[in-house]
Amino acid sequence: MSETQNDILVHTEAGVTTITFNRVDKKNSLTRAMYAALADTFEAAAQGTEVRVVVLQGDLAIFSAGNDIGDFLQQPPASQDSPVFRFLRAIATFPKPVVAAVCGPAVGIGTTMLLHCDLVYAGDNAAFSMPFVNLGLCPEAASSLLVPQMLGYHRAAEALLLGEPFLAEAALEVGLVNRVVPPTECNAVAQAQAKKLAAKPLSALVETKRLLKKGQTATVLERMAEEGESFGRMLREPAAREAFTAFMEKRRPDFSNC
Repeated sequence: MSETQNDILVHTEAGVTTITFNRVDKKNSLTRAMYAALADTFEAAAQGTEVRVVVLQGDLAIFSAGNDIGDFLQQPPASQDSPVFRFLRAIATFPKPVVAAVCGPAVGIGTTMLLHCDLVYAGDNAAFSMPFVNLGLCPEAASSLLVPQMLGYHRAAEALLLGEPFLAEAALEVGLVNRVVPPTECNAVAQAQAKKLAAKPLSALVETKRLLKKGQTATVLERMAEEGESFGRMLREPAAREAFTAFMEKRRPDFSNC
């Protein structure tokens, strides 16, 4: 089964649903409609036994540049029921394995969504960044909780406070990715691992993932909600307005009064 949903390609075969970000001309930046399609796909895949594994992938040169700024400013997330938050809750609570293949830049939510994947394979051209502070905002996707757990506090502070990119080998060192491969091999490696998982008993996969995450899911959802409240408030404040105005005007932001 294959279908196209708002620049999201969805293909299901032999128990594996592959979601491809298909907006390369816009650096796979994510719109409200794309978040809705992602949420719908994960929610549907969580049901029944047809889908056993979900794979996320982008292009060989770009995974995702994060939010589409123009779309984001026109339709900012107004509540916890907004498509972006629906998607984050859906991937965070998804009961089956999620595998990601990441090549090129993974910016903002392009990186934080990986915190909710079970296996992540990176091309050696991958670059991860979480530049929320640079936009006058705070972390999302429970990254303020999960990044310190994974990287340790000081590395997490460097990644989240400075917002500078770190490369595939650094991501491998801290455990964000499982393996680094040439970009031309990345999707194939992720698909091969997904097929291995899909051949295993679904009940055992689901129970093992539940036990691995036991005691953490409620905390993750609570942190997501807290971050979401702060994110929405900060979006209306001067620092974010200056950051986004500067971005649209292609100039350096001036935070001297923020």
